[in-house]
Amino acid sequence: MEEDDDKHPTITTTIIVAVIFLLFLSALSTASADDATIMMKLSRSFNPPPPNWSGNNPCKWQGISCGSSGQLTSITLVSKSISGTLPSEITQLSNLESLSLQNNHLSGTIPPLANMSNLQEVFLDGNFFSHIPSNFLVGLPNLQSFSITDNPLDSWSIPQGLSESSSLQSFRAANASVVGPIPDIFGSLPSLQDLRLSYNNITGFLPASFAGSSIQNLWINNQKQGLSGVLDVLGKMPNLAQVWVQDNDFVGPIPDLSKCTSLFDLQLRDNHLSGVIPPSLSNLPKLVNISLQNNKLQGPMPSFGNGVQVTLGFTNSFCKTTPGPCDPQVTALLDIVGSLGYPSELAESWKGNDACKNWAHVSCDSSGKINVVNFAKQNWGGFISPSFANLTSLTSIILNDNDLVGKIPDELSGLKMLHKFDISNNNLTGKVPSFGQSVEVISNGNPFLGTNVDTSNSLKSPPGMTNSPGTNDHSHSRLSPYEVAAIVIGVILLLVAAGFLLYPRFKKWLIDKVYRSGKNNPFYRGKNKVEDFKNPISQYPQGSPMEQSSSSMLNNGSNTIPIEVLREVTNNFSEKNILGRGGFGIVYKGVLQDGTEIAVKRMESNLQGTKGKSEFEAEIEVLSKVRHRHLVALLGYCINGNERIVIYEYMPQGTLGQHIFEYDEIGRSPLTWKQRLVIALDVARGKYSLETRLAGTFGYLAPEYAATGRVTTKVDVFAFGVILMELITGRKALDESLPEEQAQLVTWFRRVLITKESIRKSIDPNLETGKEEIFESICKVAELSGHCTAREPHQRPDMSHAVNILSPLVEQWRPAEMDGATDWVGIDVNMNLPQALQRWRAGETVTMSGYSSSGMDDISRNYHSTAPTTPAMGESFNNVEGR
Repeated sequence: MEEDDDKHPTITTTIIVAVIFLLFLSALSTASADDATIMMKLSRSFNPPPPNWSGNNPCKWQGISCGSSGQLTSITLVSKSISGTLPSEITQLSNLESLSLQNNHLSGTIPPLANMSNLQEVFLDGNFFSHIPSNFLVGLPNLQSFSITDNPLDSWSIPQGLSESSSLQSFRAANASVVGPIPDIFGSLPSLQDLRLSYNNITGFLPASFAGSSIQNLWINNQKQGLSGVLDVLGKMPNLAQVWVQDNDFVGPIPDLSKCTSLFDLQLRDNHLSGVIPPSLSNLPKLVNISLQNNKLQGPMPSFGNGVQVTLGFTNSFCKTTPGPCDPQVTALLDIVGSLGYPSELAESWKGNDACKNWAHVSCDSSGKINVVNFAKQNWGGFISPSFANLTSLTSIILNDNDLVGKIPDELSGLKMLHKFDISNNNLTGKVPSFGQSVEVISNGNPFLGTNVDTSNSLKSPPGMTNSPGTNDHSHSRLSPYEVAAIVIGVILLLVAAGFLLYPRFKKWLIDKVYRSGKNNPFYRGKNKVEDFKNPISQYPQGSPMEQSSSSMLNNGSNTIPIEVLREVTNNFSEKNILGRGGFGIVYKGVLQDGTEIAVKRMESNLQGTKGKSEFEAEIEVLSKVRHRHLVALLGYCINGNERIVIYEYMPQGTLGQHIFEYDEIGRSPLTWKQRLVIALDVARGKYSLETRLAGTFGYLAPEYAATGRVTTKVDVFAFGVILMELITGRKALDESLPEEQAQLVTWFRRVLITKESIRKSIDPNLETGKEEIFESICKVAELSGHCTAREPHQRPDMSHAVNILSPLVEQWRPAEMDGATDWVGIDVNMNLPQALQRWRAGETVTMSGYSSSGMDDISRNYHSTAPTTPAMGESFNNVEGR
């Protein structure tokens, strides 16, 4: 009996061990209860359920894998024609490593995958998912592959939290509604090799952290708005094998890709790339396919090996049609602008192998040698190139008012024919080379010149030159030293528009009379001489209006006119003398005793107040000095208490508005399309635009003016676009007699621009549009007007672009002849207002940008202004001001 008792524990232990072993074997093929519940819900959410998904043990279902502990690790349902949604409970599969559901018909919201720490692969591409939660890719440290390509999602951005997935090797989200910038997180993704983001709406620059990454396949092509900036960072990605960046808005040169020895496919077409193609591109050992068409590339045409498929297209500006070196002058100029990042606007005109054939900003002598390079006021960043020294015939190098940094190359001092070197208002440093005594060096406005301070951080690069996160082409902008302020903008736009065609000759004799004393002065009145009005206090009792107005006259009294004189010549501002009404006052016609006609603008006192009286005086004195063929002269002004009055010469031929809207009343024929084109081109080529705080008639003002109260060159471009619309439609910028939806021309015309047929219906019926070439010309100008009046300022072009569009449309256009020395006695926009006044009062003649009037032909040929000026103080093309 004892023996049996001894054996019993052994038998019992054996049975227990066997039961445990059987339970263990059962667990190997049975999912955990929690996972099974989740999978049952997943099965019910699919329509139809996947094949062979039956029974209570998901580990035995087709496409499902479980680990040794019975917890589910993988779901693979590829191309099963499954519809339905993904329940949020799927994220509770804590051991899930792989989720492959591509090429089905799944829809709805993708559950947040956050904190699924074991997840390694996610393939959701080729479905109909519509929404992604913001945290769906956060807390996935083991994620290696992710693909959501080809899903009609709501807009979403690549989350910064993806940087936690340090094991990520492949990220694919092409055609998946991705918006915003590419986050600068690639320093945290050392294993990433495959990045595919094509066909989205990603914007901004390439992130700096691309440099040094392991990315091999980079697909970021065909973005809706377009990625921008430069491609420099590609040269710092040595593992690149396939690069697709086509159909974006990249600018600047192609970088040196000599370190990318594995690169076999390079797609750069349909961008705005400029500059010289690096020779190293032709020597890449594995390159088999490259596309470069629809860019603005320059320099020698590249030559590739026989095994390389090359597409160059027809839009690039190679110096010759066959491979080979360019002319030495062309080569030198390209080297020079290479230090500026190859501004894309130069690629528009720098075509061919002869720099003396209509190259912008370049002038040549009679022997075909370059003697002037004028890059003034272009806002370009970069460095001064020593290649200037290769242009040995240079007499003038004009680089003022840019954002150049670094040192002035010593080589420039060797230019023996150089007479003028203007580098004012930049950020240059270091020592100024020893130029000869015959060289005029203008270097003011460089606060660190003569020091070794590093100013490269203040470089205002071409768009995207800096790829650092949070940096763009506006981030280091600084105030321009020539912001003269206030009324300049307003006085110019109306005058520029009307002056060239409608008022061909300047009334010089009237100017002379205004500033001449004695009986020849048009304000001479009876026995009183002009000197009586320079100090009129003694003629009137104390407290009289004349005493009040005289108190604010300038010391020299040369351009102040007493209120009593203005009341007399306008018949006490009679309503019969009204020429027009603007947003800031009324314009009256006046007749002097010698019969000379003038225009008197009486600004409403409630809009003026007492603030800014001295500023008004100073600015009027500046404006009274401006003489230009595009401008009607400002003769003088008057301050009567809070009232401001300005006096202009009278324009007998009427305003542009009269010739468009009221031609019958003034006995004129309607303007032809050719005449309107010439007017538009003349306005586009008018006087340099100055920023101010006053603007004019509503209907011409850009949207951002209401928020900032400041007129910029982009506000000017907007006003120019409105003028183009008026010329096309024969309608006023603001016509309150029309229904509300048609009253504002810009809002209405934007809808018109949708189709050519709608444009045809909106054209001024006085225009002959039967000829197809005329209609096509109108359509091009209509398209330009739409760009100029874009809602966002950065979307509007510069005026140089408008000139380039309009010039070919004006056949045999010739500018009016100059008027000699009196044709331009203008503002030096490099000086601030007190400096300008001091120089004028000292009797010194100053000219625009430092040029004499004899040099204006070169300026008009080589310098495109940024914009025409906008109407200020109420001027408008629909006012009958008669100036």
